Amino acid sequence: MLIGMTIWLNQIATAIANLVLAPLAWIPGGLSLTLLAAITGLVMLVVIKYTSHQPALQYTRNQIKANLLALSLFKDHLGVGFRVQGALLWGAVRLLGLSVVPMLVMTIPMYLLFSQLSLWFQSRPLTVGQQTIVTVQFGAGQERSVAAIQLNALATPAAMVTSGPVRVTSKNKVCWTIQAQHPGLHDLVFQVGETHFTKEISIGESAMPVSIQRPPRQLTAVLVHPREQPFASDSPVQSIEIDYPRRPPTWVTGSDWWMVYWFLASMVIALLARPFLKVHF
Repeated sequence: MLIGMTIWLNQIATAIANLVLAPLAWIPGGLSLTLLAAITGLVMLVVIKYTSHQPALQYTRNQIKANLLALSLFKDHLGVGFRVQGALLWGAVRLLGLSVVPMLVMTIPMYLLFSQLSLWFQSRPLTVGQQTIVTVQFGAGQERSVAAIQLNALATPAAMVTSGPVRVTSKNKVCWTIQAQHPGLHDLVFQVGETHFTKEISIGESAMPVSIQRPPRQLTAVLVHPREQPFASDSPVQSIEIDYPRRPPTWVTGSDWWMVYWFLASMVIALLARPFLKVHF
């Protein structure tokens, strides 16, 4: 049930992202990520403002400030110092408690946003003429399917097979080396007898979503690879993965680094905008 709900949420998020994030194809990567971080920070502030008890947060903040002042004024009075430190600890616990509801409200939307952004910023598309490896993973006991599967070249004009298939029977894997031919989002088509399986491939110079793996029906895999429909539990094929190149590192984007920049930039924007939106947290 949890996996099914996650798949359903991914489908909705992907449909929205296809529309909302489409302009990223024409905006430089660093600028687009900065704009998305700014929007994320502002939306977080709005959510906090309307899902938290703002008067209680303001009161608790003022109490903490007052206790910090008292601690500096009465630092030579041991009894007062202990009482003030206890009040500071209670204030910190109270702040944490008041933050629970906003954090719960934002958890699922932030996961969906993060997983969609990873499609755009974690890996880069293949360029025309570039070669890479595509790997099909079968389930246990699928030796016949391993021997029979073919990459349908006629149904896959976007990529040309340059070598393979290489069948690793002991691991139930089949690999091909392919060369990108035409820019855009296309489907690779694999065939086992009369059954067809597809995997999206991204080719081009401009920004576009890059789905590294069409995943198995497992929660962790569905969380990490949200764009494509996962394979059913009883499917002979359990996953199809393309080895995309990593994005070169910069101060803003780059594989793995983009998420650090996005998080930090959104926090900075939220802190800068907090006085204007009158939000306490």
